[in-house]
Amino acid sequence: MAGRRAALKAIDWAAFAERVPANQRAMFNALKTRSDALSARLASLPEKPPTIDWAHYKAAIAKAGMVDEFQKKFSALKVPEPVDTQTAKIDAQEQEAAKNTAEYVQASKARILQKLKSMIPFEQMTNEDMAEAFPETKLDMEKNPFWPHRPIADL
Repeated sequence: MAGRRAALKAIDWAAFAERVPANQRAMFNALKTRSDALSARLASLPEKPPTIDWAHYKAAIAKAGMVDEFQKKFSALKVPEPVDTQTAKIDAQEQEAAKNTAEYVQASKARILQKLKSMIPFEQMTNEDMAEAFPETKLDMEKNPFWPHRPIADL
């Protein structure tokens, strides 16, 4: 079990929780609870399954050869482990997403730099130029006619 446990990836629940929207918080909590319960059950299992005492069964069962037949079949039994076919695809998608993100960040930086270079210098800007360049800073003189032309709660 320890070999399989070491192969499992640890989940950063704090980072995961930061990305969960408020309307999906209950589903996230249910997922974390279920995951913790399964992890606890997995941790409670022994490293290797207990060995079968075949000598005890040979002495306890009267029918000759029955235990030997079961022992032979049991030792011949091979339980196939599932083959991981998805990790390579996920890693490829992750690398593609990282590449696309890096390209987007570079393009965004170029756009921002171009906008800043093409702007009028701050020292020469009028209030109208400032409102046009940065619309989020525009003063709403109709809604808030008195200086500072913003709601007091925003100051």
